Amino acid sequence: MEPSERVTDPGIEVAGVTRNFTAQRGRVVEALGGVSFRVPAGQIVSIVGPSGCGKTTLLELICGLQRPDAGVIRSGPAALMPQRDLLLPWLSALDNATLALRVRGAGRQQARAQAQPWLERFGLAGFEQARPAELSGGMRQRVSFLRSLLTGKPVLALDEPFAALDAITRAEMQAWLAHALEAEPRTVVLVTHDVEEAVMIGDRVLVMSPRPGRIVADLEVPLPRPRHRTDPAVVALRGRALRSLGVEA
Repeated sequence: MEPSERVTDPGIEVAGVTRNFTAQRGRVVEALGGVSFRVPAGQIVSIVGPSGCGKTTLLELICGLQRPDAGVIRSGPAALMPQRDLLLPWLSALDNATLALRVRGAGRQQARAQAQPWLERFGLAGFEQARPAELSGGMRQRVSFLRSLLTGKPVLALDEPFAALDAITRAEMQAWLAHALEAEPRTVVLVTHDVEEAVMIGDRVLVMSPRPGRIVADLEVPLPRPRHRTDPAVVALRGRALRSLGVEA
């Protein structure tokens, strides 16, 4: 199945979601406290917030890897791209990209044939047989993203995908991701600590409070792509998001 042949995308609805964990000595920690928001099909939503506010927990709930203690989550099938690329070091870039296809039952040659043109589109032509250790950080993230895309799932949950990259590579990957999602749209929830990244990529920016995490601001980003960091509208939205976090812009 080609990525464009995915199942119908209903978007995401999160309604009154609470998630608790038991810490040391039986103390209950409320990670999320009544989180509610909606993501229409095909929209890219960035989520920012302080460390420990439950952003990754929220992604795992959307992907069905955890269950809420209260509230409801409705979402189409979702693929999680974690912060670490988790590429298998003994496989080539091509075979790492095909893992989702192999899990779905495709044979090795069929999976390779399907993934090959996507590696070319993602700027990885000539590196199909390279092992992860031979790839740059940006290349590894492209392979990881392609692996998520080839699941065919309509929802992508991206957890700090560029956090480990240097500033220059990170900026390049932000522009690359925006372009890739224009070519192959998905409903996307992107978690990031970088407010500027959130504005550069998202159609909306959701700002979360310290734990227990709640949505304290929902900012529309009505700007065409490509976006430029020095654009006054980008700078203004970044400032609004920072102020919602209690930080002076």
